[in-house]
Amino acid sequence: MSSSNSPAEAGAAGVDVDRALMAALARDGRASYTELAERVGLSVSAVHQRVRRLEQRGLITGYRATLDARQLGLPLTAFVSITPTDAQTDDAPALLAHLDAIEECHAVAGLESYILKVRVASPDALEALLKDIRATANVTTRTTVVLSTSFEARPPI
Repeated sequence: MSSSNSPAEAGAAGVDVDRALMAALARDGRASYTELAERVGLSVSAVHQRVRRLEQRGLITGYRATLDARQLGLPLTAFVSITPTDAQTDDAPALLAHLDAIEECHAVAGLESYILKVRVASPDALEALLKDIRATANVTTRTTVVLSTSFEARPPI
């Protein structure tokens, strides 16, 4: 790969370099521009420009720390499928946003309307959270407790 930032690089090779940069950053958001440059075969300044452009285009939306839920005292993960009891007032995500135990909320097609990923300290804490979810959002729930996780938060590239 060339270390220039020429217009010719904007073709397929440029897309490949951008994908390689995004994949490297998705695996290690703390990688330095020097490390990234070595991985993709470009100069540090070219990598800096490309990363800035990827951020401006919205392909890189941020950087974050990944926390160990077990070490934070939240060893129990569950998926809670919810269905509003009154289909006319489907505002469950807004009503539940304040509950910190809900890590993710996905609108889905199927029997349920949403699937929530939750992390709690114990089965008792899960039971209390389910009660809060039902009362707060006027929904029914169906819960699946996670026994183990082989992988999660994998980057899409």
